[in-house]
Amino acid sequence: MLDIRFLLKISRPRFWLYVFGPYLVGAAAGAATRDDFLRLEVVLFGLYFLLPANLLIYGVNDIFDWETDRLNPKKDGYEALVRPEIHRKLLIWIAVMNLPFLIAVAVLVPQAMFSFAGFLFFSVFYSATPIRAKNVPFIDSLFNILYVFPAAVAFQILTHAFVPLYIFLAAGLWTMAMHAYSAIPDIEADTKAGLSTIAMEMGPTWTHVFCLVCYFLSMLLCFEAGFPAAGIIGVFYLFLMISSLRVNGDMGLFTFYRLFPIFNAVAGFVLFWMVAWPKFF
Repeated sequence: MLDIRFLLKISRPRFWLYVFGPYLVGAAAGAATRDDFLRLEVVLFGLYFLLPANLLIYGVNDIFDWETDRLNPKKDGYEALVRPEIHRKLLIWIAVMNLPFLIAVAVLVPQAMFSFAGFLFFSVFYSATPIRAKNVPFIDSLFNILYVFPAAVAFQILTHAFVPLYIFLAAGLWTMAMHAYSAIPDIEADTKAGLSTIAMEMGPTWTHVFCLVCYFLSMLLCFEAGFPAAGIIGVFYLFLMISSLRVNGDMGLFTFYRLFPIFNAVAGFVLFWMVAWPKFF
């Protein structure tokens, strides 16, 4: 039996907002009134995008990344090291926490099945074989579109329609940049493990440039879609990438990496209220 504290550590609570935040933004975009936030299905799947969804993403990742993680100093204390002898138990916990929600989608909100299935597919096969997208440069960043699907789930629950294409593409570019940037501190460990990532393929400098381009295109799409608020936030990320590019040494970069979840949380909080405030207040 795995300790609940260990399961929490595997699920990376500091990253929970990466799926829960988009879910809230999608709910705010799809809601007609404040009461929509209290609907049973909205609350239920809000709970899903906390521990269960994150245990799926990072638990599968840790199982298939054992060879890399044992060489990664970031796993020594800062993150959990999931040894082979507990892989089976972890898979059972992932199934126990996720299968009930898969059934709930089919029964309660079948209109959101497409988005929910997209989240499951990209979450699992980012790390798992036979696709293992994280070991294919550029496809690894593309698969991080998984973080857009929680917003699509919430939006479909409330509107029965998919997220507008421009917004979906803009958010996808945003997540591609987020992934590519987070891969830079792992270059040395991934090289030792014989993996191949976008950051290894392009190197730190050009990966920063790739992130800049993705954030810039995302910003343009937001303006094109009539959603300038999100585009304005993109300016901050352009500045962040330029600042990160100019730091010296791995420790300076790792400092940015550790602060990145905080920057994303603040940006998500601002984005949520930009969407919700005009509708509800």
